[in-house]
Amino acid sequence: MRRTVALLACWLAIPCLASAEPVPAAVFTDPPADRAHPAAMQVLHIPSHGVLINGIVYTAAGAGPHPTIVICHGLPGNEKNLDLAQALRRSGWNAVTFNYRGSWGSPGAFRFVQNPEDAAAVLAYLREPGNAAALGVDPARLVLAGHSMGGWVTALTAAREHGLAGAILISSADIGRIGAMPRAETVALMADNMEALAGVTADSMADELIVHGAELRLAGAAAGLATLPVLALTSDDGLAPQTDALVAAIRAAGGKQLSARHVATDHGWSDRRIALESAIITWLNGLR
Repeated sequence: MRRTVALLACWLAIPCLASAEPVPAAVFTDPPADRAHPAAMQVLHIPSHGVLINGIVYTAAGAGPHPTIVICHGLPGNEKNLDLAQALRRSGWNAVTFNYRGSWGSPGAFRFVQNPEDAAAVLAYLREPGNAAALGVDPARLVLAGHSMGGWVTALTAAREHGLAGAILISSADIGRIGAMPRAETVALMADNMEALAGVTADSMADELIVHGAELRLAGAAAGLATLPVLALTSDDGLAPQTDALVAAIRAAGGKQLSARHVATDHGWSDRRIALESAIITWLNGLR
């Protein structure tokens, strides 16, 4: 009887497995070791407007050069998506993470208006011929990605950059919209997101968004993103309408290389990490 129940359970599970989206092998399988060109990790010190911000590159195995993805973290950046970076490396991509000025030990004072500048500085660093050669980076295959505030950074930066292979937005937050909230609510929100940030107070962060909010809206990135392949991922965090509005604006601007997907999970994709990695790796594989 016990064996019959077990067989029945397996049989009932088959349709679910068959209908599920395939999980790329890189999500759960290490690649063959390459002794001549092993996978590695290297600390980076990246020039950005007079200081050296800190970062890390997870270098893929193989001779290279490799396609490379830059992952922008959110506010303040407790979730850095390093599991995603590792999966991307296993799939053959170099993965770079970094910290904006004034965050997580990078020198300087944190400012929202500086975040896209720092992302652009990372891209410039990776495109510099000497750095590209040393790190095994293919400058013609650079993708920018970001989670939460990092999605906003990605959208604004990618809209102004030339030569990117694509952009990925993960549960993006439209930081510019926060400046339109009542000031007391904005201050309270910033007070909950200040850890590991230097040179700011909750009041100074709120005031910056009140002054610059209009120019920092996601909508301003739509025209620039219309020329790029874009993957927009949303979740059940209340922010999906902000990304949906950007997606609609990109399409209205003529964007035809846009993929959008909603997944029922929280802001950090806490119970859908494999789904997140699978969706991104599958989309990136389509760029090659």
